[in-house]
Amino acid sequence: MNLKGQWVWITGASSGLGLALAKQLASRGANLIVSARRLERLEALAKELSTAHGIEARALAGDMSKSSDVERLISEVKKTPVAAVVLNAGITHLGHHHELEWAAFETMLQTNVVGTTRITSELVRHYKTTGGSLRVMLVTSMAGLIPVPFQSAYSGTKAFLTAFGTALAHELKGSPISVTVFAPGGIATEMTAGDKFGSLRGWLAPVESVAAEAVAALESRPPLWVQGFSNRMGLFLARLVPRNLFLGQLARTYRKALADASARAAGGDAASKPSAKTP
Repeated sequence: MNLKGQWVWITGASSGLGLALAKQLASRGANLIVSARRLERLEALAKELSTAHGIEARALAGDMSKSSDVERLISEVKKTPVAAVVLNAGITHLGHHHELEWAAFETMLQTNVVGTTRITSELVRHYKTTGGSLRVMLVTSMAGLIPVPFQSAYSGTKAFLTAFGTALAHELKGSPISVTVFAPGGIATEMTAGDKFGSLRGWLAPVESVAAEAVAALESRPPLWVQGFSNRMGLFLARLVPRNLFLGQLARTYRKALADASARAAGGDAASKPSAKTP
């Protein structure tokens, strides 16, 4: 299906993969509804894309961690005959799980799981009722297919979305409504720009290439698309190697990266402190 002239809603569109997706879809002639928390960024983006590509673009601010915002977004989007929805908004935590505050975990859960699932469920129900055609893309992660130590809560949220989305895709098979789970590996974005990623940054893919695969998945509508050849090979090997052995090695890699980042931070703090010696 050619999305030229069709409306596409993208959440988490103010930065990272969502921003790259918005730009690539606009270049293909799709009209866009862009959502995120930061209205100023969204309005600037909508204006930029409209001017550059001659499309229609609307900014719709909302916080996916807040149920009231999610319901408002759904209500507003229902007013437009969207052909596709890309549910990309998400939050991660890299570090020891005990360092994740409960309030932060609840925000992650509401954003990654509850808000995304609520939108999917309501739009599927709505399009079933109206008889319209809709493509839903859930942006998950390789962490939803292979649990990642030191991203345990994030892995759990993405594992739910992966299971929910792929199961629903097969439930809807043969109908004009499709669900695609898009599972990228690490991406070089604002979310992965912190010092903690340090040596892990070499694993991160350029956001533009990931967005290009996401657009291809949105067009071809498979139930599950694992992004990148190296990720597909990694998933294949993970299924061959004993699970505990594979996860143990992954844990050691992440543990070392976090320790190195902590050492760098401690060194920087020490260097910034004035010397205790008197001249």
